Formats: sequence, C-alpha cells, structure tokens
Amino acid sequence: MQNELNMEQKQVLEMSHKVINEIKKVIIGKDDIIIKVLLAILAGGHVLIEDIPGVGKTTLALALSKALSLDYKRVQFTPDVLPTDITGFTVLNRETNQFEFKAGAAMTNLFLADEINRTSSKTQSALLEVMEEGKVTVDGATYKMPDPYIVIATQNPIGSIGTQMLPESQMDRFIVRLTMGYPSLKNETEMLKSKHNHVSTDAVQPVADAQRLLQAIKITDEIYVSDPIFEYIASIAAATRQHPLIKLGLSPRGAIALLKMTKATALLNGRMFAIPDDTMYAFSEVCAHRIILNSKARLAAADIDTVLADIKKNVSIPRVKQ
Repeated sequence: MQNELNMEQKQVLEMSHKVINEIKKVIIGKDDIIIKVLLAILAGGHVLIEDIPGVGKTTLALALSKALSLDYKRVQFTPDVLPTDITGFTVLNRETNQFEFKAGAAMTNLFLADEINRTSSKTQSALLEVMEEGKVTVDGATYKMPDPYIVIATQNPIGSIGTQMLPESQMDRFIVRLTMGYPSLKNETEMLKSKHNHVSTDAVQPVADAQRLLQAIKITDEIYVSDPIFEYIASIAAATRQHPLIKLGLSPRGAIALLKMTKATALLNGRMFAIPDDTMYAFSEVCAHRIILNSKARLAAADIDTVLADIKKNVSIPRVKQ
C-alpha cells in the first residue's frame, strides 16, 4: 500500500484543488457540490443535477469548463429538440457531390444538457447512448467523442407540463445525482455582492487542460483498493437489494460507480489507497437515484434518505490498515 504520493500524483492533487478554488469564485457556499462534481469527473462519470432553475447549475458547468480549459457546449432541451441535434447528421455537399458529417451539439468535451426532462424520450435516449458508448453512429459511420467526454445534465423537479422524466434505467447512467439547493442567508448575501461587483465566469482562470485531466483520471483509476473495501461496497449493494422497504436495489453498475467515487475521494484526500470514509462521502449521491422504494416505505412515511441512513448504520464498517 502506497502511503506517499509521487510527484505526478501530487501535481494531480494540486490541480484538483486549484480547479475547486477557481469555481468557488462564482459558485458561493456550495463547496461540497463543487467537490462532488469534480470527483465524478475524476471517476470518469457523468453528472445529473436535479434542482429548480436559477440556483447556479449552468454557471457551475461553465466555470468548470473554463477552469479545465475544455471545449463546452450547452443545449436548452425543449420538446422540439431532435436526436440529430445531439448526435449530428450527414448532408450532401453539392460542390463535391459527397455526403459530409455535421457534428451535433454533443460532440464536445463538456456538454451541458439543460432540463433534459423537457425533451422527448427519443432525444434523451440518443444522448444517453452517446454517454454510455462514447461514440455516435450516423448513417452507418461511427464517430468517436472527444476525450475526455463529460455530460452534466439538469432536471427541473417542479412542474409537469412538457416534461418527460428519465426512467430509472437511464438515471443509472449518471454516476451521481446532486442537488444544489437554495443558498444560506450569508451565502446569498455574498452572491448578491459579487453580482453587484460584476463578478462573472470571466473571473475563472484555466488551471488545467484536457491532457492533464486525462492523466488525473488515469491516476484516479490506479488508487489501491483492499479486499475489505471491495467487500464493503458489495455488502452495501446487497443490503439495498435485501432491504424490506426497497423495491429496486443498487445495480452492479451502481456498485461500480460507488467504487469509482471511492477512488476519486481517496485521491482528493491525498491518498493512493481507499478507506471506508471514502465510500461513505458520496454514498447518498451515488445510490439515491438508483433505488426505488416499495409501498411499505410509503406506508411507513420513509423517504430515500432515511432508508440509506439505515443501510449505512447496519452495514459493518471494515478495518483497513493505513
């Protein structure tokens, strides 16, 4: 087990903290959300932010793209957005008499799918397929997405007109689901002051690039995980499937997501090995959108947070040598 970080690993850790500090310039009082979004990216996953409009979701994505020097595109999803708007299409060039591929909006490093629940299920599926496979096939030709490829999708949970909520099988494609929530009185006051002083995403400075991020993702994947941690994650997954108030438990993909977030948390804490606290840090954000409660939970007035807290309490925490 490696206790000391080498130079390359230290550089990744330093870069990660610089990215967090840059985003904090424009996203005030949401440090935990910023960290978990970065963890999801280091883990090689995609992020779903479920929240009401106006709490900073778009600003967060734009600030992240600037700090990481990533190509960024955003689509405001509406019922008339077509799958080809996302994936791209081929068109005949009359000068050359050849068909040419016109890339869709998803062909970028960081794609913000704003209010993904306000478009058709066909368009949702087109994006989710790209997320899963990292490539797009149009008219028999396959095009690889840029590397790294990150999707941040948002859902508005308020109001039902024109919405098409993602089904559970598609929610599972996102490594975490986050909620930003309203700011505290103190933080909202600071936010108003920064807007008054014209602080915008222009204040965010690039502190990394695509190559350095890819290296960070590679190093994250190399985090050492001992057998007790593997068993701990598997036990958590089993507990969700056996819980009397849960209809649909954590899938194997969900368990893998929890493992990846465990590794990323360990790295951000300056370690090249995982401990149980790393697994627990983003436990709820990894699991909540993958679990469906049954009718007994409704009768018992139990919500998903209560059930997950019960699982955390009842799964034995392993001892890991540090």
